[in-house]
Amino acid sequence: MPEKKKTKAKAEERITEEIKETPKQPPYKVLFLASECVPFVKTGGLADVIGALPKELKRQGVDVRVMIPLYSAIGPKYREQMTRICEFYVKLGWRSQYCGILTMEYQGVPVYFIDNEYYFGRGYIYGQCNSDEGERFAFFSKAALEAMPHIGFFPDVLHAHDWQAAMSIALLRMQYGRSQDYRRIRTVYTIHNLKYQGVFNWPFMDELLSIGPEHFTGESLEYYGDINFTKGALVYSDAITTVSPTYAREIQGPEYGETLDGVLRWRSRDIYGIMNGIDESLFDPATDKAIYANYSIDDMSGKEKCKESLRTEFWLDKDDSPIVGIVTRFTDQKGLDLIEYAMAALMEKGVQLAVLGSGDARYEHLFSWASWRYGGRIAARYSYDTALANRIYAGSDMFLMPSRFEPCGLSQLIALRYGTLPIVRETGGLKDSITPYNKFTGEGLGFTFRQYNHIDMLGAVDRAIEAYRQPDIWKGLMRNAMSAHFTWEKSAGKYIELYERLSER
Repeated sequence: MPEKKKTKAKAEERITEEIKETPKQPPYKVLFLASECVPFVKTGGLADVIGALPKELKRQGVDVRVMIPLYSAIGPKYREQMTRICEFYVKLGWRSQYCGILTMEYQGVPVYFIDNEYYFGRGYIYGQCNSDEGERFAFFSKAALEAMPHIGFFPDVLHAHDWQAAMSIALLRMQYGRSQDYRRIRTVYTIHNLKYQGVFNWPFMDELLSIGPEHFTGESLEYYGDINFTKGALVYSDAITTVSPTYAREIQGPEYGETLDGVLRWRSRDIYGIMNGIDESLFDPATDKAIYANYSIDDMSGKEKCKESLRTEFWLDKDDSPIVGIVTRFTDQKGLDLIEYAMAALMEKGVQLAVLGSGDARYEHLFSWASWRYGGRIAARYSYDTALANRIYAGSDMFLMPSRFEPCGLSQLIALRYGTLPIVRETGGLKDSITPYNKFTGEGLGFTFRQYNHIDMLGAVDRAIEAYRQPDIWKGLMRNAMSAHFTWEKSAGKYIELYERLSER
């Protein structure tokens, strides 16, 4: 054998031996703590994130697990697959509250359920007026920490989501530091929507959680005389993430900071904006069984059938008008007041509206009136129906999302999957995901406007209609939309980088 080949063979052999001798690092252990998770229970986009992100983290080598409350809404389909692994009591002031832990594996990810009939065996998830929301989720946060030795899982990173899980981070730092197992845990707090913070009566929460007056300060949990769960997580977490880069910047100013912008500017070095993704397998027009006809980027013939069938289902006039879809919660945040101001002008432009949502009675009355006033041009359904939502995504030409603010938004990403062009305001995740159409290059994923007013929104609608009336341009835009991929792969990688950075501290 020539000398060069011998040298190369010896080098390869040495490298192989070094790899064998190098101990393999165990995967990072991460516990997701959240109030909802697809497919078990869902009230909004948070559930989609908790259902999809851990699967991708698992695929990339993270030992990730999820913990949520065991609501009565979680039916026998999943309860029959669960195993009860332990029972213990959680001390809340003078109370000792039962806590059971059940578990099952869903698509490779272990999921734990915190069982307490008094707090979670109710006919609603959360959001009831004059209820004990603070007590329910104070119990949830403390029970999650108390469960760790019982389930034999102390994570490297506790990743808490939104206000319902926020107190777990504050309690971990305030009360569990004596144990090495707890002290080594790093924490990440993700803001999905800063508008909802969990503000409750201080004396009651102090008694319930034995917090102590030393933490009732402006630099800790105090918030205008009350306690703020979200503020506690912002103060005590090792890192703070939001669900889009633009929203991470926006909330550090007074317009979007919801009175916590000062705290967020103080923690600015520890804030990261990581764009949400979607599980593309759940929103694939080529395989979706909920839509009227399947289609793909290579054969879009089924898109037209979806459109005509949507007209039939919504009793819309059979003509060549573009259909504008709206799937949303009926709240001021979603920009529905702009649609209210612009309703007559939208009708004059010759579009049809297919609306699905529920929420504020004001907007239900608006769309009911509009359906009567503009019969055959507007129709609305007032419910939460995922199958119908997919049919609207597939059957619409455009998707209107003029949000006042939008931390990330998933609807515009889903619309892209179905070749439906979003019309969005440039805020939060909408700005990060939808690049505006450039008529000179043909690039872009939709139509955008910046200022929050109905005149600018109508301008974006005009640009969309102009492009729609040019079939070659519109087909190119549909291809752009269906070629865009906002999966969790890249975002999960960024979370792993963050976990690694925290673990090195």
